[in-house]
Amino acid sequence: MNICLMSTETKINLKGLELHELEKLVQQWGQERFRARQLMLWLYHKRATNFDEMTDIAKSFRADLMEKAYISQLKLITKTKSAIDDTVKYLFELQDGNRIESVLMYDQNRVTVCVSTQVGCAQGCVFCATGMMGFARNLTSAEIIDQLMGIEADLGGGKKATNVVFMGMGEPLANYKQTMKALRLMTDPEGLMVAARKITVSTLGLAPKIKAFANDGLKVGLAVSLNATTNEVRNRLMPVNKRYPIEEVLPAAKEWALKIGRRVTIEYVLIRGVNDSPDDAHRLCQILHDVPSKLNLIPFNEIEGSSFQRPEPERVEEFREIAASRYYVVPVRLSRGRDIVAACGQLRTQYRMET
Repeated sequence: MNICLMSTETKINLKGLELHELEKLVQQWGQERFRARQLMLWLYHKRATNFDEMTDIAKSFRADLMEKAYISQLKLITKTKSAIDDTVKYLFELQDGNRIESVLMYDQNRVTVCVSTQVGCAQGCVFCATGMMGFARNLTSAEIIDQLMGIEADLGGGKKATNVVFMGMGEPLANYKQTMKALRLMTDPEGLMVAARKITVSTLGLAPKIKAFANDGLKVGLAVSLNATTNEVRNRLMPVNKRYPIEEVLPAAKEWALKIGRRVTIEYVLIRGVNDSPDDAHRLCQILHDVPSKLNLIPFNEIEGSSFQRPEPERVEEFREIAASRYYVVPVRLSRGRDIVAACGQLRTQYRMET
């Protein structure tokens, strides 16, 4: 068996292992297969943080587990609450000293956790603070799900998130294997039991990975950050467009929508004088005409070090009206947590690069 995990010394992290991996592991340790399911239930349903809590597991096996394994948890460094809308930004420290940010958002009855998939980001989008950080490394599946579990533990009282979005630091599909593993663990009946329809993965448009995502068949949602209607403008905003231009990204998104049976969400960040004109709005409707989609408009959240500006509200509404006239679902996404630098595109923590 070849299980690749982050470990403490020689111990194996049980968090982040799928059932079939745990089954092989416990059998390797001389235990019966059903012990793996027990461990899953303790880890994800009962949220055990140490092996002593696992009272229906034999003491001898628990002693064995203490020697050979551990249960990961992220270290909460600080959390900051918005005075405007109760959004909370969490700063977590990883085992190697790197740090990531996650966000908790409230919207009526919806409680959404936004998780990161990388330390920093290698994509270099010029309107995103995370892209200014550079890239340290990918997160493991355990580090991804530990963000959700850590925030829910902080909420206390058995409170759970209703929705999860992979829209934090990093490009989820650039960390494809670990992102997929985290998604399976979140949706698994033996895992965190989050309904697939309540999870959304956001991508900058890595066309081959979108196609792979469609073929893997998970029924979670997909959001594609488009942000321009021409390759010339998108090249300027998003270097990834030079590898995967609009004419490759949108067919891949359409393929995903048709295979999964869900509309893809097109994310469009409106930047004053760059991509917010009526011509852009009309052109956007044209290029999306045969893509089963809904459109999210996001007025640019201004960040330190960027000359880009947020459009005037009248400009945003004009753009929305043009798009809505073509029968698109076109909400303007409210920017949550702007006063604590937790809104879309604003996550930019200090972190220690691995050597």
